[in-house]
Amino acid sequence: MPELPEVETTRRALEPYLLGRTITNIVHSDPERYRNTLNAVGRKIMALERRGKYLIFRLEDDQDVIVHLKMTGGFRFPSSSEEIPRFERLRLSTDAGEVSYVDARRFGFWEVVPKDAWSHIGTLAAMGPEPLGEDFKLEAFTQAMAKVSKVKPALLSQKPVAGVGNIYADESLWAAKIHPEASKLSKAQSKRLHTAISEVMTRAVKAGGSTLSDNSYQQPGGNPGYFQLEHHVYDSAGKACPRCGTAIEKYWLGQRGTHFCPTCQKL
Repeated sequence: MPELPEVETTRRALEPYLLGRTITNIVHSDPERYRNTLNAVGRKIMALERRGKYLIFRLEDDQDVIVHLKMTGGFRFPSSSEEIPRFERLRLSTDAGEVSYVDARRFGFWEVVPKDAWSHIGTLAAMGPEPLGEDFKLEAFTQAMAKVSKVKPALLSQKPVAGVGNIYADESLWAAKIHPEASKLSKAQSKRLHTAISEVMTRAVKAGGSTLSDNSYQQPGGNPGYFQLEHHVYDSAGKACPRCGTAIEKYWLGQRGTHFCPTCQKL
């Protein structure tokens, strides 16, 4: 699933093509998954923002387009109006060109809503601070982590910090030397994890995100991300831990494949 680095990379790639452009049409065949899109037609895109794993197109006249890529969603720049990228589900046309939304597994969604009217999208409405912003305060994070029963599921909930998914939870916990099932973190543990999340996310955005073996995530121009080349534990079961040499282990935690070093990350 695209996480913060992949969504932020996508946002940055789309911005030069869409910012200030007027939406002339949105074509799709699934009104249940792509809701109220006619309300965006004729409106100018005033800003492209990201909140956690969500893209938000701010339109004139106080309308927002909310986009969640879910597992396999993404954008492509067609080389011509006749080209239909594989798995295209929606096409966004502006007064300057077209952008395709692709989604192999059809789990992503779009919705046009009045500005900031997100209360019905539970995860978005209750999301914690952005890890790359000044709002990600150590004191508040420490207080939240002191209450959790299992740290990785808490991170995936999006409440202590926004945008952390399976890949970056595993990588951040490894960097902080914390077991995925650790509970009620100490101040020292929370400080290490706070630093690790910010550093891992910063490096991942710089690398364009992570493209895994299924190639489901690509940047809008068709290039892969490259942060997978810097993974230390994710998708590395059986390989030597880069820090101590112990074999990385994988197990299932809350129905999510979880990777960790049993020596560096003792419970």
